[in-house]
Amino acid sequence: MKKQISLLFLLFILLYSCADDILDRTIFIPDENNPNLPTYTEWGYNSFGAIYERDYFLASNSIVPCKIMYVNGQLHFALQGTIRNNKMTLLFIFPHETISVYTQLLTLHDVEIDLNDDACIVKIIEDDVEKTLTVLNGKLHFKRAQLLTIDDVVSRVILSGVFELQFLENIFPASISNGRFDVGITNRDFFVQQF
Repeated sequence: MKKQISLLFLLFILLYSCADDILDRTIFIPDENNPNLPTYTEWGYNSFGAIYERDYFLASNSIVPCKIMYVNGQLHFALQGTIRNNKMTLLFIFPHETISVYTQLLTLHDVEIDLNDDACIVKIIEDDVEKTLTVLNGKLHFKRAQLLTIDDVVSRVILSGVFELQFLENIFPASISNGRFDVGITNRDFFVQQF
């Protein structure tokens, strides 16, 4: 009888630890209007996508899709994926109230950021080459921020939203359009840095 209870307990532990692994995977559900992009969801699928000129910037199963860092009054929201078989990060930096733990990311619910605001910075890092964009216009809208709990234990914050921007690239206007994200953020993906 003790062996059966021990085996059931071990099975429960294994299943519970696998739940995090499953929730960390990127799930790509094609958009019905553009199957090269993921559809907009609010389920924490760890997916994002956007059209960068005529290429697709997409989440990948081999790269953590989102990292967030709070640094001295600014939130750094980074989407990390691939474009043209290259690794790329799209980094949005904007002022935000103090966040010291990842569950406070719920304050982003229905927050829209004007990327043309002087207090905002947008960067692209492609193959370790970083460039700060001269933004002409754009927005980052966190449509929904929700808490995911499993068996009354907080698992992650799900951030879902849309983004688009126009910027100067080699003196000509360029754009990132139809951007959408649906990412689950845990304490492994959120950092606080104070100077």
